[in-house]
Amino acid sequence: MIARGRFGHFVAIDWSGAVGPRQKGIAVASCTAGDDVPLLVRPGHVWSRGDVLHWLTHELPGDAVVGLDLGPALPFVDCDAYFPGWADSPADAKALWALVEHLCDSDAHLGASGFVDHSEIARHLRRHGGRKGEHFTGRGRLRATEVAQREQGLNPYSNLNLVGAAQVGKSSFTGMRVLHRLNGRMPVWPFDPLPPAGPVLVEIYTALAALAAGRAKGRAKMRTWDALNDALLALGSRPAPVDGPVDDHKSDAILTAAWLRVAAHRPELWAPPALTHEIARTEGWTFGVT
Repeated sequence: MIARGRFGHFVAIDWSGAVGPRQKGIAVASCTAGDDVPLLVRPGHVWSRGDVLHWLTHELPGDAVVGLDLGPALPFVDCDAYFPGWADSPADAKALWALVEHLCDSDAHLGASGFVDHSEIARHLRRHGGRKGEHFTGRGRLRATEVAQREQGLNPYSNLNLVGAAQVGKSSFTGMRVLHRLNGRMPVWPFDPLPPAGPVLVEIYTALAALAAGRAKGRAKMRTWDALNDALLALGSRPAPVDGPVDDHKSDAILTAAWLRVAAHRPELWAPPALTHEIARTEGWTFGVT
């Protein structure tokens, strides 16, 4: 059961796997209980992944639930391995995070090139330049939560796919480096159980918040204040003040923070029926997927 008032701050982070020291695709939004509109953290700032890690470890309120828009693990339960046929395939998600960190120790800016270029791992990936590993088939393997996302009307992509505008693999691998560095310092649900107090991180899918706000499938991205404010009102939030241009990264973070404020106190979302111990240990789960 989620205690009344368990969370007082609700944070959503739109992530980026782009190469370089700073990523325009990162946006961080936060709100408190009630109906105040979520605000961008450091508006106008171009975040680095290291900035986000520092903010999480030094500035995050102690009663926050934080949603990270990335895949925290890879498919496992369908083949009983992340990388079938490789003797050194990690046994669980935390070992996977450690492997990503180890292989990427020379990649600056929390990049992940060392991981995707590894000869055994590359056999399971679809990469640019027509490079498709022999173990990558169709649209790529999906985690159990991604199968459930599809059943909820969403359109998930495999984290093993690194090609196309909608690919999420690069964001996921760079995010795993952050998760590795947070391991033991902040629980990440469901790999760690939900603690009775203190901050917790969860995986989010920003399109889920858009659907909950009444946006049609295929129109989850909002690039005008009018569209964003209509969605915020549907989630019980006050509208956001018009303040310069708004892109889909900012609107995703703002709307999903408002959605977390509504969703985080729903006990059934912390105990989806399909979430087994094995899935929690290896693949994780997207918060809000039932």
